[in-house]
Amino acid sequence: MSSAGVAALSPVHSEPLLTGGNCPAMSCMSSSESILIYLSVSGSTTPMSVLESDSIESVKLRIQTYKGFVVKKQKLVCGGRELARSNSILREYGVSDGNVMHLVLRLSDLQEINVRTNCGKELTFHVERGKDVGYVKQKIAKNSKEFVDLEEQEVVLDGKPLEDQKLIDDICKQNDGVLHLLVRKSAKLRARPVEKNFELSIVASHVDDGKKEIDGENVKQQYDADEQEFSRGYKVDEMIVPRKPPDREFGLEPVINPKIELPSVIWDIVYETVEGLESGNHPIRSMEGTGGAYFMLDSSGEKYVSVFKPIDEEPMAENNPRGLPLSLDGEGLKKGTRVGEGAFREVAAYLLDHPKGGRRMLYGDGKGFAGVPPTFIVRCFHRGFNNPEDVMVKIGSLQKFMENDGSCEDMGPGAFPTEEVHKVSVLDLRLANADRHAGNILLSKEGEGGRSMLIPIDHGYCLPESFEDVTFDWLYWPQARKPYAEEVVDYIKSLDAEEDIALLKFHGWEMPPKCARTLRISTMLLKKGVERGLTPFDIGSMMCRKTLNKESVIEEIVEEANDSVLPDSSEHAFLETVSEIMDRRLDEIAGSPS
Repeated sequence: MSSAGVAALSPVHSEPLLTGGNCPAMSCMSSSESILIYLSVSGSTTPMSVLESDSIESVKLRIQTYKGFVVKKQKLVCGGRELARSNSILREYGVSDGNVMHLVLRLSDLQEINVRTNCGKELTFHVERGKDVGYVKQKIAKNSKEFVDLEEQEVVLDGKPLEDQKLIDDICKQNDGVLHLLVRKSAKLRARPVEKNFELSIVASHVDDGKKEIDGENVKQQYDADEQEFSRGYKVDEMIVPRKPPDREFGLEPVINPKIELPSVIWDIVYETVEGLESGNHPIRSMEGTGGAYFMLDSSGEKYVSVFKPIDEEPMAENNPRGLPLSLDGEGLKKGTRVGEGAFREVAAYLLDHPKGGRRMLYGDGKGFAGVPPTFIVRCFHRGFNNPEDVMVKIGSLQKFMENDGSCEDMGPGAFPTEEVHKVSVLDLRLANADRHAGNILLSKEGEGGRSMLIPIDHGYCLPESFEDVTFDWLYWPQARKPYAEEVVDYIKSLDAEEDIALLKFHGWEMPPKCARTLRISTMLLKKGVERGLTPFDIGSMMCRKTLNKESVIEEIVEEANDSVLPDSSEHAFLETVSEIMDRRLDEIAGSPS
């Protein structure tokens, strides 16, 4: 790899590399295990000396030491795969000499803005990184009599005027501690001498308490901050190819089977989102996650109503805003997932989260057992999305924004009600979720007593083609070792994978055969497990790998079934074989001492 464009942390002659914290640079380089990789973040690349035996956790700790990014805010991607298991080593992920490792940061959505005049007057307010320069102008106009007229304002960076559509996040791409801007009267409209100039200082906020302060209002944060193969997705509407939009500022409409009458809760989300766009409130891109996700505001501009995730901005998709490389083979960050299918999986999680009283009706408003927020597919276009060229219609999932008090990542699991953890576990087990962590389970207080409720979000990696990357953070919470309550067992017994597959097809997603097989097998395991009185921990331990390269029990069952049936056997015959092998393995687990 050429050294051009590579930024070392210190002069080349003294220490050009990020080296191990426990050994000198020379001893690291002399080790037979030592390799040189390149850490790519925000457009810059830093050479980094590591050992093939280094754990992912130790690499993140080293990045924290030298770059200042705390471990829990880091996501590492190499070779098109997220390095998600902290205790696994680089060699297990296939990281080798010369590889580029992409660092995706979960930054605070807020920037602190300090505005100063030459006379010493100061203004302080907070702006979300997804806001644009035009919004900054509005904030200045509200707080300064000299700049009431927005048309007279001109914001300059390094001597170049910034367009109103320029995002604060784009200005701060290099993670500048302080970004100096100049706000002045526009020369083309200047009718009188300029009396005062404003200097703007944008300081990256170090406070991330899960909430935002905007104009004195607390806005709670939802996301940890969710194309090429669209033909595999919604087939009920053939008019969904991205195209140049009509001559207007925005557009939003659901993409549905014409036979389906959308419930009122869905239309409410649509109407409130459209009203917000009509009022001139731009989508706000979340700084969390590895893909593009946009908070949509209501008409007042002070309340989030929905979250839009375009398929062309998914991780490793064509217009991904995080700088991740394109997927070479179409596979997503998680094994067994496909780039461009995340939106459909988000919708599938909502549709298959059947209400407690029975299966989800085609036209009902019922809340799901696990509480997945209402989610559906829409067409949407707006210049505030990541449009590298012309503004294009985007297809993606639109999900109701859920008010919350932070995520489960913000506190210890001991405070979570057992029944709430069990609801999430049922959802994850049957959908074989490959991306369940504490950061994508929201915590909400309900009623006067403040009863805690868990809200699962971010299901773009559920229903994979294989079980290789299935992971559940709740597996290690104390509630997972408690048995399911009788009402939960009854709910599980009512589940039917074949009806679920038909329901998804009716709503427009004809599941790929391997994904349908995953749903059938995971549902089978969940139902057989509760029949034997197994806990979420018992069942989840069969589905998750203990180490990166050691197959899980469910993978061993599938492999044994594949070896047992004839090559041309039907899917029914294969599943019968899986069932027999699964019964034997479950009986062994149920009969073993705990």
